[in-house]
Amino acid sequence: MTPDFKEIRNKLLEIHDTIRDSSDKEFLQEYATTMEHPFQRLDKLAAMEVEDRVLQEIFASSELEPLLPAISRLRNSYGLYLEIEQAHSVLAASDPWNRLREFTFYRNYLHLADMEMQGAGLKQGDTIVFLGSGPLPLSLIFLCSRYNLNGIGIEQDFSFVKLSRQVVDHLELTGRISIRKGNHFSLPLKEHCQLLMVAAMARPKQEIFHHLARNMPAESLVSYRVYEKGLRRLLDRDDNFSLPPGFTEYRRVRPRPPVNNTVVVVKINS
Repeated sequence: MTPDFKEIRNKLLEIHDTIRDSSDKEFLQEYATTMEHPFQRLDKLAAMEVEDRVLQEIFASSELEPLLPAISRLRNSYGLYLEIEQAHSVLAASDPWNRLREFTFYRNYLHLADMEMQGAGLKQGDTIVFLGSGPLPLSLIFLCSRYNLNGIGIEQDFSFVKLSRQVVDHLELTGRISIRKGNHFSLPLKEHCQLLMVAAMARPKQEIFHHLARNMPAESLVSYRVYEKGLRRLLDRDDNFSLPPGFTEYRRVRPRPPVNNTVVVVKINS
């Protein structure tokens, strides 16, 4: 039996009551003692099947709508925490590839790499750029190691730049992947790329895509990821992002388990 609006409402209110006074910094620093339980509850809730009419009730609720950004922030901060912890774990391992295979979302990223390859029609030797590559650039790592691509990660947080460079070096992928400090204003790069991937955590999406539409070469392919079904859409609160003029949808690759998000590939208009 699928949950009704009242059941979901009560669970969301309980989760928000736990996290409402926590800052982004506290989400990361206090995860082990404070944020684990609410995230587990949120993750279980997000995995539920729900009717579209119930989802629309949630989005239309004047009581719940103001709470959704903070709940989405919990999910994003948790993901970032896991990446940082896994990056340090990989660096400490004598067999870093084996440690990487133990990561909770290992299989998800393998499937996402397949989806990116399919969506953009990539081939061996192509160059990809990942905007917002973070502390553990798994998309670059799997695409470049499995498919012999060349990758450039762009990350604005210098502590993440340093950490991800160390991980890339420890995995012996320095010849394939370079990590640079920057943001969307660093684009376009002097290197030609076959695909620019915009990370889920790259913000603000609307500004980023307006910049890309104005400055990237015509016919450039850009990919991003979205949730299209169920309660996971609650977690994808991207500042009400909508694709601006200047793009045409090129391909949409829908997920299969264990992946839940769709890869959308768009082309910059001539």
